[in-house]
Amino acid sequence: MRTLAVTWLAVGTGSAVLTLAPLAEAQTLTVRGAVQDGSKEAVAGATVYLVPAADVAKLAKQPSIEIRKDVPNDEPMEDSLAAGRDKYLKGTTDRNGSFSISGVADGKYFVYVEPSDRDHLPGGDLSNTAMAANELARKPLAIQVSGRAPDNATYTGSSKCLACHGAYGDVKKTLHKLGIAAVGKSSKLQDFSRFPGFNDGLNKLMTGTKFYFSGFDKSRGFDKYVISEKPPADPATLSFTATFFKDAGGTLRFRTENARDPSDPPRTYTVEMTYGGGLYKQRYLYRVENALFPFVQYNSTGNDAHGDRTRKIWRDYHADWLYDEGTKKLANPPRKKSFEIECAACHFTGYTLTPTVAGDFVAGAVNDANGEADIDGDGVPNELNIGCEVCHGPGSEHGKSAKARKAATIVNPRKLPAERATVICDQCHSRPQGNLKNDQPVSKENRMLLPGITRNEYLTNHTTREDAAQKDFWGDGVHSKAHHQQGTDFIRSKKYINGTQLLTCTSCHDPHGTTGIKHQLRMEARDPGNSLCASCHAGVAMAAHTAKAVGVEHESISCVDCHATRTMQTGAGGKGLQGKGGKDYWMNDITSHLFGVPRKGNKAVKGTEPGKAMPIPYTNACGTCHDAENL
Repeated sequence: MRTLAVTWLAVGTGSAVLTLAPLAEAQTLTVRGAVQDGSKEAVAGATVYLVPAADVAKLAKQPSIEIRKDVPNDEPMEDSLAAGRDKYLKGTTDRNGSFSISGVADGKYFVYVEPSDRDHLPGGDLSNTAMAANELARKPLAIQVSGRAPDNATYTGSSKCLACHGAYGDVKKTLHKLGIAAVGKSSKLQDFSRFPGFNDGLNKLMTGTKFYFSGFDKSRGFDKYVISEKPPADPATLSFTATFFKDAGGTLRFRTENARDPSDPPRTYTVEMTYGGGLYKQRYLYRVENALFPFVQYNSTGNDAHGDRTRKIWRDYHADWLYDEGTKKLANPPRKKSFEIECAACHFTGYTLTPTVAGDFVAGAVNDANGEADIDGDGVPNELNIGCEVCHGPGSEHGKSAKARKAATIVNPRKLPAERATVICDQCHSRPQGNLKNDQPVSKENRMLLPGITRNEYLTNHTTREDAAQKDFWGDGVHSKAHHQQGTDFIRSKKYINGTQLLTCTSCHDPHGTTGIKHQLRMEARDPGNSLCASCHAGVAMAAHTAKAVGVEHESISCVDCHATRTMQTGAGGKGLQGKGGKDYWMNDITSHLFGVPRKGNKAVKGTEPGKAMPIPYTNACGTCHDAENL
């Protein structure tokens, strides 16, 4: 601060000197701190940027399905730096990791670190929350950055990770670890105790169940048949049957029989694994030669009284692969539609898909003595579910590194910027097309991404279509309709790009399952205090908020009743309100992560037949008290 003295001459009264009050220049501050990794080793030669929160806020876009590579508003930090790197205040760390940035004007900033070495990744644990200049200057900043899995690192399996990191053993209880299970064989990497009904569907099949497949409709997706435990009313519509049974050794099998041609020899298959079971549905993987294929879907919340075939207890899943409607003969599934080629990339740890000389593929996953099954025939089980290294990177070098190098050889997503952390989850909780031309985001080498890369690198190298097709959204073109699109919604929400706090998936979800709360939430979302939402949105009075939003005070509802509408369907969902003429509105079972509140005027709702309308709070939570007659 400096003062400016001004002398005035008063005409006719002699001279006088008037000293004005001090004139303040814009006050500037100095921000100091140090950058280390998780082993408390100094990170020298790194550039520390102060990214103005206002610049990041400008990138925010309205929800749109246009998720594309090489655009200037897809990554809050990377894109802000691309546009303003040369003008942003910055400092460089010395050999002790210390830095100083002077001339910092009033305002809010994100602190972003760009290491100069190959051992550490950009971002740092202060890169996702904007702080005021005076807060940044109050005391030296202690910034930690993530390490990076070395290029020569290989996958070792979660058993080796948990041998040292036993505190994260609850990960065995999460659905990420339970997605694929060998029938009749337990894995020491799986604990089903939180899901007592996990195998309700499997248990029904084990008792002996016969299914009738009728009413073929080639216009539908994977459920072209009506499936029932009773013969159809019109026998002419029946194509074939599938009977599940246990053989003399206790192995689950099913036998297909041609209902139209008794001379067609029946075919018998072995069910080796279950696919899902903890959340809304379960499918069954059967073997044909050296490949697995999914068949039949059990909907845990299904009801056979529903007319909609997707909402019943059992739903067809690619029975069309087992019967050729053209030849009216039983068939084997197409090899190129195997689980290993179509689905496994988002489930296996260390997924590989290696072409053979014969033009086929051999799938692989990391060896782990406690894995679910030996799929590559080398005598060692493979980890067929999402393990530690999917999020932290291959761990061989981390495991054998000296203590001082431990943190520099593994990825810690908590210390990454939002875009690099979120893409780890988003790669599978979205619906891109990868280089296999299916929903698996694999590179040209048929590999999943390595944690720590940028979103743009992911979109460039792992996708040929960056995200879902138009058909996977409701009629408004905004809200997701198909399942596993939570990430698609999230990166188009205000939570992902704003000028205050850049959330990631793990801001709300606990990937290690230590809390034991449903959906792996960090805190309860439906308790009286709305704990999860209130952890960021503190002091929001529900009555006042709802009075402003809808004109009426509501006290006994949760934030998620309105802001987390279940627009996507994976299992049976359930009935919402009953509309005019007895037509039902439906509730779905997967939450929209846009966090907006779709209203009755939405074009996916207004004037739409109830059974085909997008679920909104009015037809879901609000329907507890309000009727839908005027919807």
